[in-house]
Amino acid sequence: MTEILSPPATASAPTTAPDVPSRRPLAAVLAAVGIPMFMVTLDNLVVTNALPVIRTELGASLSDLQWFVNAYTLSFAALLLTASALGDRLGRRRVFLAGIVVFTLASAACALAADPGMLVAARVIQGFGGAAVMPLSLTLLSDAVPERLRSAAIGIWGGIAGLGVAVGPLLGGAVVDGLSWQWIFWVNVPIGVLVLPLVVWTLRDSRGGGGRLDPAGLVLASAGVLAVVWGIVHGADDGWSSRGVLTALLGGGVLLAALIVWERRAAAPMLAPRLFRVRAFGVANVVAFAFSIGVFGSIFLLAQFFQVVQGYTPLESGIRTMPWTMAPMVVAPLAGLVIDRVGARALLVTGQALLAVALAWMAAIISVDLAYGSFVAPLLVAGIGMGLTFAPLATVVMAAVPEADRSVASGTNNTVREVGVAMGIAVLASVFASYGAYTDPQSYVDGLVPAVWVGAGTVAAGALAAALLPGRAGRLSTVR
Repeated sequence: MTEILSPPATASAPTTAPDVPSRRPLAAVLAAVGIPMFMVTLDNLVVTNALPVIRTELGASLSDLQWFVNAYTLSFAALLLTASALGDRLGRRRVFLAGIVVFTLASAACALAADPGMLVAARVIQGFGGAAVMPLSLTLLSDAVPERLRSAAIGIWGGIAGLGVAVGPLLGGAVVDGLSWQWIFWVNVPIGVLVLPLVVWTLRDSRGGGGRLDPAGLVLASAGVLAVVWGIVHGADDGWSSRGVLTALLGGGVLLAALIVWERRAAAPMLAPRLFRVRAFGVANVVAFAFSIGVFGSIFLLAQFFQVVQGYTPLESGIRTMPWTMAPMVVAPLAGLVIDRVGARALLVTGQALLAVALAWMAAIISVDLAYGSFVAPLLVAGIGMGLTFAPLATVVMAAVPEADRSVASGTNNTVREVGVAMGIAVLASVFASYGAYTDPQSYVDGLVPAVWVGAGTVAAGALAAALLPGRAGRLSTVR
């Protein structure tokens, strides 16, 4: 691997339990970490094309629709750091397995929901399980493959994440049309059951630095992130200056500030403050935040455009989003293969720039009677940009920190991304509500256009931030 992608020379190896005597085949490793991660990624977007149907069958409001997405996002974001820290102390594979079990059971609860409140509650529990799966899947993958294969493996991992993005809206539409919306959750149950023995057979149980838990850090991190995301979600409906929203945002900020102070003094910190002194790690989190706000906030509204405005069924809508959603599963593995030669910075800058151009292009042409052929090119450009984001971003995060800190680094990056998803949906939905409504196709377009322009501008800011990453000539971990 090139110098930019090599781990720091001072990296300490994680303590690995000798329960798996030798490395398993790469395909088995990728399946063991990729299938659970695919389920978690899938459930970020699988409900989008089903939202109009769920709204009708459960009598849900616009606020309920946001919560069907954000309940998952909020609990997911609040527990990511906690799950990563527990994995470092209790065993990453053990916590990973627990996450799969919780996620599978919660999926069944989602399918059995009879009203909006029950669905929101089940989505919260799904998020708890997903929080243990997503960051640890990348850490377990990095530990299970040799250094020479790591970039390629992360690229394939990114492709699997892209596949989750790709088939989420499509699967949601197909299932709603062919069966019922409940089956978008039932499908997780047999997958979750079957993957558990594969994880046990394939993956080694490893731990990170430090053997003791950090209870104060766990509480401060979870409560702080929960309060901030709650404030962001409610800001769109209750007003950003309302007492409850301001209390949540300020309280969350105070808790996170207290977390930073505590972690500087803790004997066994959950989140090592030294990580944020690494320029590549800090920039990667800024890019992830801007990317999540702009892209996922836009997807939340764009995914409903073909149904609300143009009258297509959920399946027909999912098919029409395929140029965007299918491209990442092809582009992300290719990015993993070439990242050692061209560098993460070039790929990330290009990816964010393409996404910004694509969103601006869509905002410029969207109308009630827009011909689908005019939409294909910007959708494809957006998909390529997303594919150039997954693997390089993960590679930067993994390469910028010592090996023992990779679990927490992955958890931190995922937390930032999920807070961005919640903020993107809340802010862009607020912009939408200020200019439009669901009442008729033209009103929907009137709100959609300015919201997507905001998304485009946010991603463009992420492209500028990506340019601050160290270049190929310097090591990610040593450039401050």
